[in-house]
Amino acid sequence: MRLTGRSEEIDRLHDLIGAVREGGTSLVLRGEPGIGKSALLEEAAAFARASGISVLTTTGAESETHLPYAGLHQLLRPMRGRFDVLPPAQRAALRAALGITEGTVTDGYLVALAMLNMLADTAETRPILIVVEDAHWLDPASADVLAFLGRRLESEPILLLASARTGTASRWDEAGLPELAVPPLSGHDAAALLDAGAAGLSAALRARLLAEARGNPLALIELPAAIEGTDGTALLASPWLPLTTRLESAFTRRFALLPATAKAALEVAALNDSADLTETLAAAAAVIGRPVTAADLQPAADARLIAGDGGRLTFHHPLVRSAIHQGTSAERRRELHRALAGVLADRPDRRTWHLAAASDGPDEDIAAALEAVAVRAQRRSDGTAVAAALERAARLTPDPERRADRLLRAADAAVELGRPEIVHRLLEEVGRLDLSRQRRARLAWIKAAFEDGLRDGSTDAAALADLAESVAADGDVDLAVRILWSAALRCFWSEPGMAARDRIVDAAERLPLDPLDARLLAILGYAAPIARGAVVIERSERLLEQSVLDPQTVRLLGSVAVLVGTFDVAMAQSAASLDGLREQGRLQLLTRALAAQAWSAAQLADLTVALPAAEEAGRLAQETGQPFLLGLILATQAKIAALRGQVERAAELAAEAERIGTPVGARNVLATAQHARALAALAEGDHPQALARLLRMHDLADPSNQLALSCHTIADLADAARRGERPGDAAGVLARMEVAAKATTSPSLHDGLRLARALLAAPEEAEALFHAALAADLARRPFVRARTELAYGEWLRRQRRAAESRQHLRAARDAFDALGTSPWGDRARRELRAAGERSGERRTASSDLLTPQELQIAQMAAQGLTNREIGKRLYISHRTVGAHLAKIYSKLGVTSRVQLHHALV
Repeated sequence: MRLTGRSEEIDRLHDLIGAVREGGTSLVLRGEPGIGKSALLEEAAAFARASGISVLTTTGAESETHLPYAGLHQLLRPMRGRFDVLPPAQRAALRAALGITEGTVTDGYLVALAMLNMLADTAETRPILIVVEDAHWLDPASADVLAFLGRRLESEPILLLASARTGTASRWDEAGLPELAVPPLSGHDAAALLDAGAAGLSAALRARLLAEARGNPLALIELPAAIEGTDGTALLASPWLPLTTRLESAFTRRFALLPATAKAALEVAALNDSADLTETLAAAAAVIGRPVTAADLQPAADARLIAGDGGRLTFHHPLVRSAIHQGTSAERRRELHRALAGVLADRPDRRTWHLAAASDGPDEDIAAALEAVAVRAQRRSDGTAVAAALERAARLTPDPERRADRLLRAADAAVELGRPEIVHRLLEEVGRLDLSRQRRARLAWIKAAFEDGLRDGSTDAAALADLAESVAADGDVDLAVRILWSAALRCFWSEPGMAARDRIVDAAERLPLDPLDARLLAILGYAAPIARGAVVIERSERLLEQSVLDPQTVRLLGSVAVLVGTFDVAMAQSAASLDGLREQGRLQLLTRALAAQAWSAAQLADLTVALPAAEEAGRLAQETGQPFLLGLILATQAKIAALRGQVERAAELAAEAERIGTPVGARNVLATAQHARALAALAEGDHPQALARLLRMHDLADPSNQLALSCHTIADLADAARRGERPGDAAGVLARMEVAAKATTSPSLHDGLRLARALLAAPEEAEALFHAALAADLARRPFVRARTELAYGEWLRRQRRAAESRQHLRAARDAFDALGTSPWGDRARRELRAAGERSGERRTASSDLLTPQELQIAQMAAQGLTNREIGKRLYISHRTVGAHLAKIYSKLGVTSRVQLHHALV
């Protein structure tokens, strides 16, 4: 009866279950309360079991949202014996997350990867259906893990089905999973359902019930029961109420008729953050002063308010719980929470939350206990629980200074979550307190740290430097470094002005830090990429000579290398940090490392590195909630497309990046997008447009001007100016860059200037300058050398020295072909033809045949990595890797890893 009128939805679910052995997917059922989502999930689970598929279930509960991994704990209870199949780090992370051990989870994504690998391994012998009911109330840590899993099931015999309430905000809103809206029943089906359960209604009452229910199955079943034994006059005469309110009212009336013992037990259950029947009965006994047994709950089961399931007590529908909760007075709720706390002596986190809910005023003992809860949540890498526990602790803290500290720590945790609404609310509250200088500095730093300061107009970079100095004077050097790093990042994302940049550098160099401290080098490189470029480059080289560096230090060195123009170092160190960051599950930092690798590889036209790095960085930026970094990655992908001659695609990607970067003035995004458009114009031979765009990048008033990134466009600028016959337009920029080059040893800047001097020189000076440019060590920068060979060959041909030009043009053509930069390769061919030599067509490269992700997997497989090792690196399962390799082998016409290696070479 509950599935009346749902044949279309049932068929859809049956089709997904029937196809799961060939490959999995996920589906979120959306609908209002009572629309039938639970009934559909029950039907799917029954059909799956009948089809020989394992079923794992979990149900979100509003009272459990503060408990880290509570949903995962439910789901994985039957799989505890499978944990040993996991690699040690993943196994330890999963056990720590579930509270089985006291270990630390470095990042929640490591838990997600462990879950993916364990389920994928298990599903090899028997497919799995995961059912998540009331997903909107799942604790955030579990929701994040399941959403991560749901995005990676295409090649797994695993199906994820979840139900979520329409209009209730949750993590699932931005999970990016397929959805199915469960609509109200048609008029015909609604009438059939009503008549099946409530025959004999008067015509007027039947019509009113159909109108009130509006096709909602739960209402069609429960509202008639609410008026059973009456003539329905009260319902007919009542004013209009929302359907949810009517249903809750129906459940409340049914609850009111229960015996006192059953009512007390259900009141406890409505507040309990577990469905454990023993806990509920014990707490109810404490409330009423005598033993309570399961038999005492039979009247509630008969009234269709609860259901018993092997030691668990669950409500017939979530609206039953909310109806009982809302009908309980505040004083009564505190009494019930105290009773629950009394039976949870062996569950300190849950006990503390119930004690907090039972408190009616400040209580330092409970606040301190909540602080301990936050510490344990931090070990499990659950930032949401950390922020929630610290905020509640602050509310209960009598001492204003401790309250400020706890609010600031809660806000700091919310920054890492990417939750601006929580950050702003907490900072607004703490800002009303009387703060010490150090706490006010922390408040300003937290504001500045959020989204790299792009949305914070209240604290400028120079003010942050002042704050850092004051904090350092109070002895907190670590906080001072973090504040200065926030200030330095503003120099990358926006333009604070030279005075602010100098102020940051001065404050940083005054700190008592090791000169080789990677944090100091990063601050100097971001704030003063030219003025301190030589210092950063030299010290980075010395630091990299040390034998062992942690992945985060290596990532910082790779990142700052982009700013100071050592792109080969940026590529190498970003790549070197990846394995460690993947192993630790630090996806946010991994995304930044990949973005730096992609940007530097694109600048060097190393497309076999740039393509997969940018693709993975883009996926992870979306997954980890870094929208402005995503803008930078999209702009980088636009550059890659331009280098490959995909002009329309470059324009699309640049426009998308600009839509993200323009509203917040993200200069690095806009500069990279502008550079991409200029490269696309060069690829098409539109030299005036290319010149105009490049000049904008050097206009201090233009939003696309970024101090460091503009330095890496000099060769392009000179090329566009010469070929557009406007060399004078570039003279001013080149003069400024010559001055800058005296302050930094940046290879990128000096490479660009050597080529620019030759391109724009008078005929009698050009040849010597070309020789000087070619004499430079460009072994690790083949695109720069190829462009120099091309420019020199073009110059020789114009000097009527065609025979001499050919060797340089050939070298340029072959290098461009190898790199995949087809517009420049075509240009070299045209010049060779004009010099009297014909060229064959460029051979199709592997990177042209494969998607970026396929290219990445192919490269790893060719290096000898197993499918499991590749899956571990890319946060996908080994089955997914195998499916990709099958496509790769087919596209490249190979059958083994050895042949794959040769095909890629």
